[in-house]
Amino acid sequence: MKISVDLTLSPLSDNFEQHVIDFIKALRDSEFTVLENPLSTQVFGDFDQLMPFLNQKIKESFQNQDICVLSMKVVKTDRSNYEPDF
Repeated sequence: MKISVDLTLSPLSDNFEQHVIDFIKALRDSEFTVLENPLSTQVFGDFDQLMPFLNQKIKESFQNQDICVLSMKVVKTDRSNYEPDF
């Protein structure tokens, strides 16, 4: 089953930028389709492969932070080719 995942990582510290950059670079280095915008990063792929990958990358990111918030939305479809028609 194909899914689309929208992620927003928010480390709660003064030096948060490098942690966010490292997280996004880890997503980019994967086999999955990754799209970025100023507010979040979207990752697209097969549920059974993508979710364990995200689980590991989120865990690694959390281990490098004292306090960190991750907002995640999962949609059951591949929306990587979405273009608004309005």
